Amino acid sequence: MFSRAICFRAPYFSTIAPRFVALESGRCEVRMRDRRRVHNHIGTVHAIALCNLAELSGGVMAEATMPPGMRWIPKGMTVEYLSKAVGMMRAVAMPEAPLAAGAAAGQEWRVLVQVTDSAGATVFRARITMWISPRKA
Repeated sequence: MFSRAICFRAPYFSTIAPRFVALESGRCEVRMRDRRRVHNHIGTVHAIALCNLAELSGGVMAEATMPPGMRWIPKGMTVEYLSKAVGMMRAVAMPEAPLAAGAAAGQEWRVLVQVTDSAGATVFRARITMWISPRKA
């Protein structure tokens, strides 16, 4: 139900049919099944599906971690494709450093997302720069 609610709010993420496994302040784990609709022409998980998985897990982790009254938006993302992505994908998002307190004007916050396959091998890594700022009234 939680996955459906998130995809209703941000419909594009439904393309990867995510399943949330764990969510707590500073950590979010999301899984993506291996299905034909997320494959590329060589039968592995498509690079953009992996990017979507990374942004989703990083964004939801940010939402669960930030203090009330703050908002986030991805400002940039660098990715590394480490090996062929085959099978169930597991993304774990965690901040690279704690969120600095009292940033009234806004701040950058880096989030690391590691994606592993069903054997536990890291197949993809993303570093997302989030822009954290106060919500507008």
